Amino acid sequence: MLFDRKNLSNTQLLQMYRSLIYPRLIEEKMLVLLRQGKISKWFSGIGQEAIAVGATLALQQDEWIMPLHRNLGVFTARNMPLHQLFNQWQGNKNGYSKGRERSFHFGSQEHHICGMISHLGPQLAIADGVALAYKLQQKNKVSLAFTGEGGTSEGDFHEALNIAAVWDLPVIFLIENNGYALSTPVKQQYRCINLADKAKGYGMDAVTIDGNNILSVYETVKGVREHCIKNQKPYLIECTTFRMRGHEEASGTKYVPQELFALWERKDPIKNFEVYLQDQNVIDEEGIGAIRDSIKKNIEEELALADIKAAPISISSSMEIADVYAAHEQSELLLNVDENNVSEKRFIEAIKEGLHQSLKEDENVILMGQDIAAYGGAFKVTEGFVEAFGKERIRNTPICESAVIGAALGLSLEGYKAVVEMQFADFATMAFNQIVNNLAKIHYRWGQSAQVVIRMPTGGGVGAGPFHSQSNEAWFAHVPGLKIVYPSTPRDAKGLLIAAINDPNPVLFFEHKALYRSISGPVPNDMYEVEIGKASIVQTGEDLLIITYGMGVIWAADYASEHPEISIAILDLRTLLPLDYETIEKMVEKTGRVLVLHEDTLTGGVGAEIAAWVNEHCFNMLDAPVMRCASLDTPIPFNKELEANFMARGRLHETIQQLLNF
Repeated sequence: MLFDRKNLSNTQLLQMYRSLIYPRLIEEKMLVLLRQGKISKWFSGIGQEAIAVGATLALQQDEWIMPLHRNLGVFTARNMPLHQLFNQWQGNKNGYSKGRERSFHFGSQEHHICGMISHLGPQLAIADGVALAYKLQQKNKVSLAFTGEGGTSEGDFHEALNIAAVWDLPVIFLIENNGYALSTPVKQQYRCINLADKAKGYGMDAVTIDGNNILSVYETVKGVREHCIKNQKPYLIECTTFRMRGHEEASGTKYVPQELFALWERKDPIKNFEVYLQDQNVIDEEGIGAIRDSIKKNIEEELALADIKAAPISISSSMEIADVYAAHEQSELLLNVDENNVSEKRFIEAIKEGLHQSLKEDENVILMGQDIAAYGGAFKVTEGFVEAFGKERIRNTPICESAVIGAALGLSLEGYKAVVEMQFADFATMAFNQIVNNLAKIHYRWGQSAQVVIRMPTGGGVGAGPFHSQSNEAWFAHVPGLKIVYPSTPRDAKGLLIAAINDPNPVLFFEHKALYRSISGPVPNDMYEVEIGKASIVQTGEDLLIITYGMGVIWAADYASEHPEISIAILDLRTLLPLDYETIEKMVEKTGRVLVLHEDTLTGGVGAEIAAWVNEHCFNMLDAPVMRCASLDTPIPFNKELEANFMARGRLHETIQQLLNF
């Protein structure tokens, strides 16, 4: 192994050695504790330490890193206290995730580390978002994301590289090519000679280096960092290495040819660096032993400290629920509306005004989506925004929904408020993992807020067929950590959108396409918020209560006006997650008969949850069973007559009569 110290002093080389040996000695201790049952699982990075340590030392301390579960050297090189890391690995409340996450599936804003989720690929796009934030702030910084050779097969890898290249982002993608994705060898992962070759397809520079040579890793990442900053371009580094232990300890290594271990043992990053340091007269064998002994002593002291601090977890369900969302109180100023300063606006105009005023009020608001810039979006909501706010803030994206949502999360790490337009709500399936596993869980996992709004043009009635008309809000209403907003009036659309943008939690904002230009109403001209999580009483009544949202509110109001002989109360939920159970209960008590109406299909819809809750909590108030009126359990068809037959509206009268006659 050829080392080149360049201009590094003896002191720097010794510090690098300490940083390199530290995670190895921690791991050796962890393997002992694993056998003793004191930790439950371990993903070993033995043999790969030079990559994590070298890359981290080459960056500035306040530059974000997105590591994997074999990158202990990232955490130690960022000087995270070992006793707190040990608490994390034990699942203790004093760990970084309060016992809610395992091993390295966590992050720390203080240390500028954003930990992985098990799906591996999504963190690459988060690095895009952080790099975009640096670019917008004109900071001379880069972000760095780790992936393995197996992760390069995931769509997230390709989306992240593509968006980084298209947007000219200062981000480093670092591949740890250790030969095996769990047990799958590289020959079953890809056909290119080097993974660095994949960068060429994205117009990106790349290099393949010896990942076991810490000086090579350090100097390469340092030089690439300078290149990315100077040229405002991304870069791909492939580090060749080998995994000396199993994917995790329980998986073993029987699937690996044993001769590979002998080969890579001779390439051990620590042993070779120790030989080099002795050859350079930087340190002798006695000095190496002293450093090892000192670090081992420190490890034992840190573990003892962890034992002292690690009290048993006191389970509090209320605390668990409270930590799902980042705390947020809406501004009183924005809740006070000047009713003398209103204008008649269509639904789409109210949304447009809410976006425009938010962009004008806060320079940290960034809009992203397909065709939203010069074209103005599929529904022309953002038409004229580029001229008003520029292409840096009104950003056209490639067709890569997953990477865009990941980038939005990365922006939020640096304090931005990202608003993403799904061209159609149906297309959120392409970003489903980012939404339900990354955005939704990040605050519960390690206290990081995700200030991201995803605009979801939704619903049928416009003859758009199965892939442009779905009502998919129920898919997401099941996910703790998300907020689901679904307005039915122009006034609520503007106020709820502004509230969503100012909320530190991820919000899915559903906009019914058929309402865009079909309804109008009085909308305050100034900025204001409508409280998220608070239902609206559309009208009171005594015979029955219709609980609904979105287009269902229009259907219910139309039916009530057509049947004045029935005293109908209508409750517009406005927010589907969290639900306003308090108002639901009050309204149920006044009528005793409840119908839940929604455009979504019947089975598994939001109406099922509401009906179940009313049955459990309001049974004594009921004069009849809670009934649901929803669309057919089929995909939504294209033909207008078939679509009308699909819709819940056509069964509303029949369901109401059945409820009244019970």
